[in-house]
Amino acid sequence: MVEMYYDKDADLGALAGKTVAIIGYGSQGHAQAQNLRDSGIEVAIAEVEGSPNWQTAIEHGFSPTSAAEAAKRADWIQMLVPDEVQPIVYQKELAPNMKQDVVYGCSHGFAIHFGAIVPPETADVVMIAPKGPGHLVRSEFEKGAGVPCLVAVQMDASGKARDMALAYAKAIGGTRAGVIETTFKEETETDLFGEQAVLCGGVSELIKAGFDTLVEAGYQPEIAYFECLHEMKLIVDLFYQGGISYMYYSVSNTAEYGGLTRGPKIITDETRRAMKDMLADVQKGGFAREWLDECEAGGAKFKQLEEQSKNLPIEQVGRKLRKMMPWIDAKEA
Repeated sequence: MVEMYYDKDADLGALAGKTVAIIGYGSQGHAQAQNLRDSGIEVAIAEVEGSPNWQTAIEHGFSPTSAAEAAKRADWIQMLVPDEVQPIVYQKELAPNMKQDVVYGCSHGFAIHFGAIVPPETADVVMIAPKGPGHLVRSEFEKGAGVPCLVAVQMDASGKARDMALAYAKAIGGTRAGVIETTFKEETETDLFGEQAVLCGGVSELIKAGFDTLVEAGYQPEIAYFECLHEMKLIVDLFYQGGISYMYYSVSNTAEYGGLTRGPKIITDETRRAMKDMLADVQKGGFAREWLDECEAGGAKFKQLEEQSKNLPIEQVGRKLRKMMPWIDAKEA
């Protein structure tokens, strides 16, 4: 059985006297920085001067600076900029300025696991990954609660890396909810696979295919949107509360029988083989190389795919319908 670590298992004293540099004041950055500060930890913020995040950091009572300047002060560097930007920031700003015995931390293992960033052997390399978006990490902390975290140690030069990682998790509220120990390999590969095969790629393609099937059969696009996209939240909320069995318990017997007997006709052996191939590509570094190459080349393919996705018929119908539902606080990319 997986062991969970809680407040009693972590000592904030492991971070006493240390300055943590938060590199990037975005979704995770703003939350982790404020939680650390509220836990009594000295925090330095690195952001792009004049950017919206720079201004937000000032509004939150910080004095942001460049990544290079923050690195000079830091005993702990927490890298929280996007994966594709991390190697650039590390090489240009951090590596020439950070202490040799620094703790290098992150909240996703991509750049470390795939070798895009290689910290010095004298550094501790750890990961503290909240399993929730930054606004939730902050709001739960403010309520006296927390968001579960994963913790991992890649390099332990000091012999104290695990204790410090747990202390960091405690400082941002993670040990209030529970912390699971993992590895950079496990977190990175499962995260990428989950995003591609299920959470982002799989679910969205299933929704689009269902919508297209109904519209091509002559049904109203608005009805197809409600059935295949809008109601997805209701089902996901049930998953979140009690798992697959609770979802089936909560829906009608007709829906349960239909799902149990027809679902396997959609997720077939061929689908499962495709998932295994996708996982193998992640494990071998194929996806990582493709993504980093795409970014280095300017991201033309990515931008084209993104634009195509925004203009799909299901998106056009959705924009119209969401304007009719002010209670959902509609957002547009």
